[in-house]
Amino acid sequence: MSEAPEHELTLPDRDYGGYIFDCDGTLADSMPLHFKAWRKALSVHHAPFEFTWELFVRRAGKILEDTVDELNVEFQSKLDPSSVTRVQRETYNALLPKVGPVRPVVDFVRSIAGRRPVAVASGSDRPTVLTTLEAIGIRDLFSVIVTAESVVHGKPAPDMFLLAAERLGVPPEQCVVFEDGILGIEAAKRAKMAWVFVERLSPPEV
Repeated sequence: MSEAPEHELTLPDRDYGGYIFDCDGTLADSMPLHFKAWRKALSVHHAPFEFTWELFVRRAGKILEDTVDELNVEFQSKLDPSSVTRVQRETYNALLPKVGPVRPVVDFVRSIAGRRPVAVASGSDRPTVLTTLEAIGIRDLFSVIVTAESVVHGKPAPDMFLLAAERLGVPPEQCVVFEDGILGIEAAKRAKMAWVFVERLSPPEV
């Protein structure tokens, strides 16, 4: 397992009743792997546009099928969401053993787990999230895990975070969200929760 690239975040300066973490790019340094998987899936299906890192980051945290729908609108393409996302998931799962932690976030989770309620709220499917958490050695720290299957509306809707807070038994206004994606930050704001931005200091080499 390679060392995680440097990430930057400013930890909360106060205690919260509940702590909610995105998974990809926040707990796990999996975004480069997702990016590779997207590029392969779109190439296999002859997408009529270049899928850049910037294009990818704009949609970080979004349910995969919704991403394809939005790309179709933006580029006037006719990609089949089911077919594209099937290749994306298969490719990502093959790359998953290479995933590493986002070290400062994982260290923080370890420091508060057991003392404060903690949850994961991710736009990925549940099997992928569980496998990812196990790969970076923190699956046992979370009693609450909310995934794409858990809600009707994914990020930037607040549904995932509100459900996580409900399952933690903590009012939304007493929760803080850790996120690396713009859509996730927007979802936290809509949920009336505090938030911490997890910033990747430079794009990965892929």
